[in-house]
Amino acid sequence: MANENWARAERHALSDALIDAGPEAPTLCQGWTAADLAAHLVVREHRPDAAPGIMIPLLAGYTEKVRLGIRDATPYADLVARFRAGPPAWSPFALGAVDAAANTTEYFVHHEDVRRAGEGWEPRELPAAFEEQLWRRLRMARFVLRRLPVEVTFVDPDGRTQRVTKGGRLVRVHGEPSELTLWALGRKDAARVELTGEAEAINVLNQGRWRL
Repeated sequence: MANENWARAERHALSDALIDAGPEAPTLCQGWTAADLAAHLVVREHRPDAAPGIMIPLLAGYTEKVRLGIRDATPYADLVARFRAGPPAWSPFALGAVDAAANTTEYFVHHEDVRRAGEGWEPRELPAAFEEQLWRRLRMARFVLRRLPVEVTFVDPDGRTQRVTKGGRLVRVHGEPSELTLWALGRKDAARVELTGEAEAINVLNQGRWRL
C-alpha cells in the first residue's frame, strides 16, 4: 500500500461523512456546519480566484463572500457530489503527486472535523501506511506552532520523535500520528494525545489556541 493515494481515499470517506451528517450538522471548524465545510472544499478546488483567501488574511473577505454564495446557491447534495468528483482537469490538484502532498492531511483533518463533532465517536483504526504518511507530513506543524513559547516534540507509539519548535520550556506530545496531526492543527479537545514535561509549559499549551 506504499503507493496508495490516501488523499483520494479520504476524499471519498469525507464525502460519505458529510452526506451521513447532513447540512446542518456541527463540525470542529470554527462554528461551521457541514454545509459550510462542503462549500469551503469546493471553493478551494474550483475557484482559483477565491482560494488564496483561505491562507491570506487580506483576501479572506472575498473568499468568504464566494464561499457563502456557493453554500446558499447550491443544494447540499450537489456540493458534496462536486467535491467527491474531484478537481477540474486544469487544477494542480488533478495531478496525483500534488493531490497527495496538498490534500492527505487536509482531507483527513476535515473528515475528523465531521466525525468528532458528533457524539459517540472513537478514533478510526487507520492502516499503518496511512499513519506513516501522516507522520511524515507532521513537519508542517512547525509553521503552525512556531510562535509558541514552548519547545514541542512529538512522540509516536514506537518512540520516534520530531521536534517541531525550538527554545523555551520542554513538552513532549505523545500519540498516534493521526492524533498528533489533529492536535497540531488546533483540534486539541478532540485529539487523543498525552502531554508530558514541565507543568507550566503544558498549561501554556492547554490554554493556547491556534488553527490551520
